[in-house]
This record gives sequence, structure tokens and C-alpha cells, in this order.
Amino acid sequence: MTDIKANPEVVHVTIDGVALEARSGELIIEAAERAGVYIPRFCYHPRMAPVGMCRMCLVEVSSPRGFSLQPSCYLRVTEGQEVLTNSDKARKAQEGVIEFLLVNHPLDCPVCDKGGECPLQDQSLAYGPGESRFIEEKRHWAKPIEIGPLVALDRERCIQCARCTRFAAEIAGDAQIDFAFRGDEIEVAPFPDQPFDSYFSGNTVQICPVGALTARPYRFRARPWDLEQVESTCTTCAFGCRVAAQSSAGAMVRFLGVDSDPVNQSWLCDKGRFGYEATHSTNRLHTPELRRGGELAAVRWPEALNAAADALRAAAPETIAMIGGARLSNEDAYAFTRLAKGVLRTDSVDAQLGDGLPAERLLGLPRASIDETCAAKLVVLLAGDLREELPVLYLRLRAAALAGTKILECSPVATSLSEHALRVPYLPGEAVRLVEALTATGGGQEAGSLGPSATLDAARTLLSNLSGEPAGSGVVVVLGRPSLAESGATIGDAAALLAAALPGARFLPAVRRANTLGALDMGLAPGLLPGRVEMTAARAYYEASWGALPDQPGSDTAGTLARAAAGELQVLVLLGADPLADFPDRGLAARALEAVPTVIYLGTHRDASAEAADIVLPIVGDGERTGTTTNIEGRVTRLAPKVPPPGVAWAPWVVANELAARLGAELGFESIEGITEEIASIVPSHKGLDPALFLRPAARDGYLVPLTGAPRPAPSPIDPMATPGITSVFDQGAPIRVGNALPPGAEEPAVTPSNATTPPPPLKSSPPAEPAVAPRLDSYSYRLIARRFLYDLGTTTRESPSLAPLAHASGLSVHPSELARLGLSSGERLRLRSNAGELVIEAHADEQLPRGVVVLGANVAAKGPDALDLVDSRELATDVRLETI
Repeated sequence: MTDIKANPEVVHVTIDGVALEARSGELIIEAAERAGVYIPRFCYHPRMAPVGMCRMCLVEVSSPRGFSLQPSCYLRVTEGQEVLTNSDKARKAQEGVIEFLLVNHPLDCPVCDKGGECPLQDQSLAYGPGESRFIEEKRHWAKPIEIGPLVALDRERCIQCARCTRFAAEIAGDAQIDFAFRGDEIEVAPFPDQPFDSYFSGNTVQICPVGALTARPYRFRARPWDLEQVESTCTTCAFGCRVAAQSSAGAMVRFLGVDSDPVNQSWLCDKGRFGYEATHSTNRLHTPELRRGGELAAVRWPEALNAAADALRAAAPETIAMIGGARLSNEDAYAFTRLAKGVLRTDSVDAQLGDGLPAERLLGLPRASIDETCAAKLVVLLAGDLREELPVLYLRLRAAALAGTKILECSPVATSLSEHALRVPYLPGEAVRLVEALTATGGGQEAGSLGPSATLDAARTLLSNLSGEPAGSGVVVVLGRPSLAESGATIGDAAALLAAALPGARFLPAVRRANTLGALDMGLAPGLLPGRVEMTAARAYYEASWGALPDQPGSDTAGTLARAAAGELQVLVLLGADPLADFPDRGLAARALEAVPTVIYLGTHRDASAEAADIVLPIVGDGERTGTTTNIEGRVTRLAPKVPPPGVAWAPWVVANELAARLGAELGFESIEGITEEIASIVPSHKGLDPALFLRPAARDGYLVPLTGAPRPAPSPIDPMATPGITSVFDQGAPIRVGNALPPGAEEPAVTPSNATTPPPPLKSSPPAEPAVAPRLDSYSYRLIARRFLYDLGTTTRESPSLAPLAHASGLSVHPSELARLGLSSGERLRLRSNAGELVIEAHADEQLPRGVVVLGANVAAKGPDALDLVDSRELATDVRLETI
């Protein structure tokens, strides 16, 4: 809700005899709630448009004809308005609504998942008549109906508030459920030929004010009074949604979305909501393992650590490399950066697995926040399909587009946001040519675009019509990797050219893996040190506290794996990384892991890379760890542990500490709070972000770094992250908030970071001298687009029983004319050949695809056709040929 202090248009109303100020156009129910007066409701939700359906919020409102009953969720305040919320007339109307709702509602609260946290229960007690005048038999329907893979429907419980159908249509854009039939037979139903398989179906369960919609993974698992809860951050992707993690009897049983206004606004994708099942997978790593006689055998921690330290001690710095770190917390990443660069003195570390963008672009381009992106005059999408990669960012941008934000989409193929955008297609590998065409003054068709010249001219007009200085003010570029078969260098260079042409533009990274930006902030990238600074500029600054640093520049993941495959590495450390599944060039990853003498794997689950390792060290995972994480906008939020880790799994920072000690060095870390304090005192971008900040209410939404006038609270004994139970805004249908609020009007003093040593200048991204552009496509080849999908074969989906069946099927998409050239029809098999390999796959015609490209899913087939078997990481873009079998 908008603060009336920020809006000069204020009206004066009286609610229950108390004079109040309200924002012009504000709903009566909102003005009353802000004043501390609760009006009962069912259909109203603060994140959706009002519909006035349930009539539970009836109040008396003054008019020229006197007071009359009006729905407070639909009527807006006016100057001089008088409202009575607790009059006899209003209370009688509310009693009548409750009585009619209970005519056919089954009184099965003892077995209903919503029992104990049900607004209908609560409001029946608070506003109901106490007894019913109806004695007729209630209706009975078969139950439950599985309307989707994750959601079940108990039709007789539904009160027709339309929260679920409105969310599906308004917020998610997936109008897959609606009301069917009429009168007393009305019910929520999916379409006959379309199950409710929206990526956001779990939100309808959370906002349902009764137990009509229930989540199949949670159904009959626990009751509210059995639950213990902490507030944490979802690490399924890099968006950083705030969640309430709930456990029962020591097991994680449910995630609920927390209303963090600048981030997820209470919504979650289903992968983030139900991926907690992977926490208790039978495939979890419990104990350290060493390879003996060709087989991995369980050992004790000292033996495994000694073996790892011996291998690291015997290797020269230039023959040691680390890959991964984006799945760790900021503190863990910082500890391993100190171990790698300060103790082992190797610069070959990379948190990205060759599937992101150059670190200097991600950290050096001016950053936009999520709110700034949604409020921008123009959003330029130079990324993949956000619905598949960052689903809740998709929701935010879709809402912004519906509210009037203009979107210019630069994408090789159509995405979920294309219908809300002006789309300019380009050939993969030629993003630089497209940017040059968009920012050029001349018209006409350029080689970088696959679209008609009129579309390109319209895109130029969008950019040129922006007012403000400097050029590009009000523009936010959402920057990601449209295809894993296209080098990140081509997208990074295109972004740098766009930044040079539009100096007022800002950038929002659309990287997928959870803590990629946090790990890069902590220095897990070649040539960088913690704080978004280059090693050459920050060497003296860090040597003063760390000691010696690497003498030679290191390699990124692609370079590291190439060196490993060539026999140039002795030790490869995998920090929560599975290159065999995540690195775009699967063949190179396999050759590299086979050639390295010692592979040390730190992870949570037994995956393909763990099976190929020589030393396996189990670490704590989601829901078991503490620390902080950083989302795509640079917002640092806290992780909170809820369940104990399996077996003897350790926190990653403890592993780094112990390895350093065995190598004759001391990192000096005694607790994760101690690491946070060191980061706050040393790392330039995180100065002042000490642990005390995360014990205050402001920490619920996290802190954007670097801190600029952010609140510095006094120490508090109350930790809002560990507050048991749900402190909701009156009912479960409202957004969840956990923690204690500051007194009204209270403000906290600004942060004053310590500047004992002058920090190095932050990294700045500059335009490339020779931008990376892929060679022209020949007449016999097609450019491969390797697309990500939300439900791939990554750890979260693979290890969650409810999500695993939803994994995207492998299949090749081709324009029908290209199949006709080969004499094939849709559904037939063909051979796909690239420089890296070949595969046989079923091809499907897609008229929406441009000619010259083919689309194949990445990491969707453990054994069988997958795009990662074709990608050649040495090329700026992977070209393939289609052949008949």
C-alpha cells in the first residue's frame, strides 16, 4: 500500500467516529486497515484488482441519502466520507454472509489442510451468527479432484471468492482455471484438455481463504500447530524470493511466499515452493568419501581433509583450479576466495559454469534494482525466456507491461513476454550487430536482425523518443544469456556497446544460478577480488590483510576445463558445481574430469560430477545453513537454517578453514558472523553491512549494496528470522510478514562505514575494441539455440519427487519449411551434427521460429539427445547441420 505521506492528494474520512487521512483513490478497506481497523474479507487481496464478490466486507457508508451498505473492498474513499464498520446493520450483513457460506460448506476442519489457519474458521467465530438455521443435508462431491500435477481441489469447500482464478488470469497470465456451471453447481475447474500446470499454481493454494485448493506435496503432512518456522531466502534461482520455511518433526514440509515488496511481493514459482523436497532426498551426501581401488568409500572427515590438503600441497598454484561457488552463501564464497587466492595463490576460480556472462560486465555495468526496472520508461530484454529462468521476475515485468511500461525484446526466438513487447529477432552470435543497428542513425535492414526493417525502425523510434540527459535515462536493460550455444562474450560485448551508446541506461543481470552475483562480489572470478574490484587495482589493498596473492592471471571455467582436458591441471575443486550437467560443452567437461588426477567435490547430492570425483566432501544445503545471499539486483538477504543437515555434512566455510589450517595458513574464521564482520570491514562494496543489521526489521527485505544511507540499527536481542509461527496481516490470504516493526515514525541513523584504508576503485565496464561477433551462417547450416527450462534435470527438480515428473521433454523445434527441405514431417527423427558431436532426435515443426535456427533444450536429458552434447565452447555460436537418418 502506498504511504499517504508520499502522495499530496489526501482526503479526509471518518471511520467509526475517528477522523483519518487517506490517499485519494484508496479503497475503504485499505484505509481502514492502515488505521488499525480490520474489516473481514474473503475475495479481497492487496495484490489483485478488487471485484467485490464475497460481500463479507460490507460496511455502512454515508451518502446524500444517508448510510447504506457498501462493499469496502470495491468502494474508494472520498472527501468527507463517513464509514461505520461495526454498526448493527453491518454486523447483521456479515453474519448473513457467513451463514450462507456455511450452508453447503463441509465442516471437515479436523481433516482439512487449512484447519487452524483458515480465515473462514476465524471469521465464522468472530463475525458469524453462532448457529445455523439450515438443517438440510449438505451437498457432497467426489474429492479431491487433481486439477493439476501439484494442486488438488475439494469442490464443496469453495466459497467462490475467485482469488485463484483471478491470480491465474491477472498475475500469472495462465488462465487455466475458471468457474464452470452456474447457480449452486458452480465450481472451479480446469479446461477439459488442459491441466492446471502453471508454473505458479502453488500461489493459488496459499491465497485460497479456505481449504478448497491444497498442495499435493503438503496434503495431510502437518497441522499449523505442529509447524516451526523461520524466514529465509529461496535459492532455486537468482531472484531471491523471500520465503517462510516450515518444518514438522525435524522435516521440511512447506514453503510459503513472504510479501517482500521490492522483490517477490509474496509470489513464488512452483519450483521454488516445492523444491524443498530435495532437502530430504535419499540421494543426499552424508559422509566424506575417498576413491580407493576405483570405488568411492566412506571415511571420516580428518582422513578426507588430509587427502585433499596433500593433493593441494603437492600441486603448483597454476595447476590448481576451483569451479563453482554460486550455490554457496556469500560467507562461504568469501572463505574459498581467501583459500584459493590468499593461500593456494591460484586465480583460476570461477563461480559461473560457462553458462553466464563475463564477470567484468555483470559487475562493471551500472546496476538497476527490480523496482527501477519495473518503473522504467523502457525495458530492453537481452536475455532468455524469463518465465523459464527467473519466473517471478517474469511476473513483475508482465505486471509492469500491463501497467504501461514499454518493452523492447531482443531475442532470437519468441519468449513468454513477447506478446507484451516489440520483438526484434537476431541471429545467435550477432547481438553486437543488432545493437549497432539499433543505435545507428541510418535506417534499413541490418544483418544483425532477422526481423523486417519496419520492426527495426520501430525499435529505433522507441529508443530515440526517450527524453532526458544523459541519453538512455529511464532505460533498463535486462541482461542474460538467451542461448547456451551462444558465447556469453557476444552478449557481454553487446551490452557494453549499448551502455556506451546510452550512458543513462542501467542494467539488471538475469543470471540464473542463485548466488552468482554474490559469489562474484566475493571474488570468485579470475582477475577479480572481493568488492567488485580488479586484482591489479586492489592488490596492495588486499595484500595488507590477506598476504600474498596470485602472481599469474587465471582462467574461467571454459579455460580451466580446456586446460584440464589437455593435462595441465593437477587438482580441480568443484564448489557445489556439476560441470557434467551445467557446463554447456558436455563433452569437454567429461574429458576434463577424466584427465585431472585429483577432483575434490563439495556438494549436497550425489550427481554425475560427484561420481567422477576422487574426494567427496558433504556440505549443508538449503534449509540447513545460515549466512547471506545476493540476488540479481545486489540485494543481500539472510539465509536461515530450519532443519539439521544429514549425517556429518559441514558448512563450506568450515571446510575452507580446515583446509587452510592443514596447509599451514590460518583464515581465522570462528563463526559465520565473524566472516560477515570481516566482509563488512574489508570488502569495498559491502562496507558497513555487519551482522547487527540483519537482526532488525529492515532486514526482512535485505539491503542493496553498496550501502548508501542505509539504516544502522542498535543491537537487538530479538531475531525476526527465528520468530515462530506466522504473523500475518489479519489472515492467511494476506501477504505473510514475519518479525517486529519499528514504532510508527521511528527512523534509524545512517550507516557510517569505516574507511581505515582507502579502498580500490570499483570495476567499470568499457566498450570492447573488437566486439565478439560470430561468423556468418553458411547456406547449409543452422544456428543452434540451447534453451533452459524451469523443470530441467538440475538437482532441485531431479531430487524432488513432486517436480521430477514435470521435467521438460527433449525435442528439436524447427521451422516446418526446413523439415520440408529434408522430406520430413513433424514428429519424425533426424540426425543433428555439430563440430562437438552428433545425435538423433525427434523433430517438431514450429511456425513461430525464424528460418536458420533450431531450438533444443539444455540439460533435459540425462541419457539421450540434449543440446549440451552439441555445444562447442570454443565457438562464439554453435552451428549444426540437419541430416536424414
